[in-house]
Amino acid sequence: MAAAATASTASTASAADTTSSNMSPALDRFSVSIGALNADTSFQLGVNTTSGRYETPSYDGERVTIPRVRADFLLGHSQGISLDYYRYDKSYSSNLNGSTTLNGQPLSGTAALAAKARLEIGQVAYKWWMGQGSDVVGLGLGAAYYRATVDGTVTGSVTGTALPGLSASDSDSFQRSTFAPLLEIGWRHAFSPSTRMFAEASGIKKNGGSINGHIYTATIGAEWFPVENVGIVADYGISRISLTRDLGREDSAQLNLRLNGPSVYLKARF
Repeated sequence: MAAAATASTASTASAADTTSSNMSPALDRFSVSIGALNADTSFQLGVNTTSGRYETPSYDGERVTIPRVRADFLLGHSQGISLDYYRYDKSYSSNLNGSTTLNGQPLSGTAALAAKARLEIGQVAYKWWMGQGSDVVGLGLGAAYYRATVDGTVTGSVTGTALPGLSASDSDSFQRSTFAPLLEIGWRHAFSPSTRMFAEASGIKKNGGSINGHIYTATIGAEWFPVENVGIVADYGISRISLTRDLGREDSAQLNLRLNGPSVYLKARF
């Protein structure tokens, strides 16, 4: 029995070695990355109110820190599951100019807008990796869940042919969440067991419903593992986000957001 057990153990180890040898050194069996994106942002918000439509100018050059968590699981040596979560949270204020019509008469106004925007995005994709050497290319299909919260308060005055002058205060807020299809493509290269490089891009697009829009992201980065199971990931990414809440012609709001900047993660692999 001891000989049988020894043979069984050797067989299992051999199978594990075979499975491991089929896996590219550019991939991990399981990994978790926790870090943050330090982004240079461009933000623009438009809202419809009872006194007209108002839009903020584009805010450029403000930097924000966005927490992010990522995880990857391999199933076999060429397929796996990828998870990603991050959250953007920021307050803005601006002086606005707007125009509209009331009973066929043109109106114009000036106002101040105080706005707060939060966007949470979670993604899950099933990935196929092609290649077993130092280079692999991956294709991922999945779904993204995103929740947008926007609160805006407009205070100001409206004037026009039909109105000698009107002071107004109005607010618009919404919270909407939805699922959208996700497409990912990626490339990974292993220079050595401790040093790797990667590039990836993803697209989310949702049409119809009360909230729709798109989110496009591209990233390039590198990984370094000073010890076998713990490493540092640094990358640079660009994201373009455009979301619209549409409940009818007189009730809509739009959020446009651009994020550019580096990210740093602590990565554990097993």
